[in-house]
Amino acid sequence: MAFTGLPKDYFAFFNELKVNNNREWFNDNKPRFKESVQEPLAAFVEAMAPRLKKVSKHFVADPRLNGGSVFRIYKDVRFSKDKAPYKIHGGVQFRHALGKDAHAPGFYVHLAPDEVFYGGGVWHPPAPQLLKIREAIRDKKKPWAAATTGAVFKKRFKGVRGEGLTRPPRGFDGEHPLIEDIKRKSFFAMAEGRPAQIKKPTFVDDVEAAMKDGKPLMKFLCDAVGAPI
Repeated sequence: MAFTGLPKDYFAFFNELKVNNNREWFNDNKPRFKESVQEPLAAFVEAMAPRLKKVSKHFVADPRLNGGSVFRIYKDVRFSKDKAPYKIHGGVQFRHALGKDAHAPGFYVHLAPDEVFYGGGVWHPPAPQLLKIREAIRDKKKPWAAATTGAVFKKRFKGVRGEGLTRPPRGFDGEHPLIEDIKRKSFFAMAEGRPAQIKKPTFVDDVEAAMKDGKPLMKFLCDAVGAPI
């Protein structure tokens, strides 16, 4: 499939799933899910593949419907109070070739009927990688500032985000000028989009532009954890 924008039924499917988040409804609508959600998202991934290579050859665009770049719709409800079994949005991650899961550096695209955002970073990296990133921020103040405070970066992303600790992590100076960034448990930059964007084939252009603007942050994170970019 060529990517021509997400179809009208993509939005209708998730709006209906929001009020029918149960296995019976989902099983009845599985063929619709494949046609209106999975296959269009796979087409988006395939369309992004050559564009992603322009940004970095080390990130993977895998259009497989299962086990590829498109996130599963099934929620992990083991530790959640909300036991609804399905996510009410689509998501795509272009992971680093060295990464095996969503905790590796990667580019992410969030596609919900009422919320769209896309960018890159690393979400809740394991403790050894998290320590390396914090140490890199502490020891490389100028490169971190260059990666995250440039005019283009700030205009696109409004800065770096990520949940942080309430106190400085052990072994780090609470008076360090970058302590608020050091305290983070995730590091990412996301551009806010509009649902109307994802209905158009030009959405791939929007995402490619954000990837290029976010590459300085991705390079810093990859360098910190010893991953090529």
